[in-house]
Amino acid sequence: MTTPAQKAEALIRHYFDMCNLADRQGLIDCFTEDGVHYFPPGLPGAPWRGAEAIADGWVWCVENMGSKWTIEKVLAGADGKEAVIEWTHWKTGIGEALRGDEWYIFNDDITKIEEIRAYYASPVNKAEPVNKLYDFDYEGRGFHMEPPVVKGRD
Repeated sequence: MTTPAQKAEALIRHYFDMCNLADRQGLIDCFTEDGVHYFPPGLPGAPWRGAEAIADGWVWCVENMGSKWTIEKVLAGADGKEAVIEWTHWKTGIGEALRGDEWYIFNDDITKIEEIRAYYASPVNKAEPVNKLYDFDYEGRGFHMEPPVVKGRD
């Protein structure tokens, strides 16, 4: 039997699969119609409000920056209503990477994402090819050091 926490994690992983595939409808289906994705200051158009706006934002990133994402860690509440993850956003088209965390809130039956709050490991520094926490051993902790190979895109 699947626990609520496992259901929440599976939904997050499916969402990231849809991001990596730039699957607009798949992304829309991950969110409640009025879902919201919050970001730190500086991202034009943020927050993204509504499932379609969120989907359009990630499809744009894939098409214009070569974006791909990996999930590094997942921690879901036992009731499956909330979860937090650590991720890497690989911007392969512009030679950058950004690391951060996101806090998720799900609908009552854990079938849709209602809200995501993104926190970056550091402000985006265009002079650095990989934005990350200072002196954190990403490789030693088992984090991905390269973007994923996405079947159908690579």
